[in-house]
Amino acid sequence: MTTILPFLNERTAFEPEVTHAMSIAFDEACRGLNLSEDDSRARETVALRIVELARRGECDPVRLRNRVLREAGAG
Repeated sequence: MTTILPFLNERTAFEPEVTHAMSIAFDEACRGLNLSEDDSRARETVALRIVELARRGECDPVRLRNRVLREAGAG
């Protein structure tokens, strides 16, 4: 599983469970969008959207993934 940690900055703090949920959502959203490891800009966009949704209180990995896919027109 790919982790979202490289996309978090030092001012972004989440509980470990939330970070894990975001990592699951990130991994599954990237897979759902067929993003390779080389698609760094697109992967960063996905990560930043997941972080923003988590900041707003969404912590369920399925809902995070589905929201990102839907917003990208893939879900």
